[in-house]
Amino acid sequence: MGTKLLIFALTAGLFFGTCAYSFGADGGSPVLVELFTSEGCSSCPPADVILQRMDSSQPVPGAHLIVLSEHVDYWNHDGWKDPYSSSLVTVRQEDYARKLGLKTVFTPQFIVDGTGQFVSNDPQQVIQTLEKAAASAKIPIQITSLNFDNETLHAHIEIPASGIKHDADIYLATALNHADSQVLRGENTGKHLTHVAVVENLTKVGKLKKNQAFNQDIQIKLHSSLNPQNLRVVAFVQEPGPGEVLGSAMQEAVK
Repeated sequence: MGTKLLIFALTAGLFFGTCAYSFGADGGSPVLVELFTSEGCSSCPPADVILQRMDSSQPVPGAHLIVLSEHVDYWNHDGWKDPYSSSLVTVRQEDYARKLGLKTVFTPQFIVDGTGQFVSNDPQQVIQTLEKAAASAKIPIQITSLNFDNETLHAHIEIPASGIKHDADIYLATALNHADSQVLRGENTGKHLTHVAVVENLTKVGKLKKNQAFNQDIQIKLHSSLNPQNLRVVAFVQEPGPGEVLGSAMQEAVK
């Protein structure tokens, strides 16, 4: 295990001990890492930090980790309403729980490429889950253009004919590069929390048909308060269910 990877593994173990662009842009296989989290959960801030370090340091050789921070709303009753929370994110996590055979939802929870998860204090499990995802074959995705006009995101997505055996869903997510809160109530009272890649909008924008290519312009209406310079766009193909993520790509909205 390399030094960079070892440091990440030890850090992941420490944190979890306290807790219940275009394809291959950096030469690595894209791996989508979704963190279900909440500012109302005292176990979540360490997981938020792990996600930030995954994003900034890219600690797994051969993998390009594409991260999304997805804030659930079921902690909002406990004294603090997470300003980034969404009921749609909660539904997505519930769908994952059913697909993975879990009895309940919980935070923090990492989902890797739609099929793997980790919440344990075993750093080796974290690394193995990410390495396994990176080793699987991926569908190449390209976000070939990206611009904003009148609070609307315009993107063009290209996916070559991939030979997939079944139809799959195509999603486009817009996420804040950086977000933060000064928490005034609840389990994290008094803490200043920071986040990366906070999902603002997650939309199913099309279907990838069996043995067919996808080449389409996409338009997404954004909140008027969003700053394009603080946005990233993530496109991914996922089997229904939600199931396995077959490919993903990320691009900064404004370079």
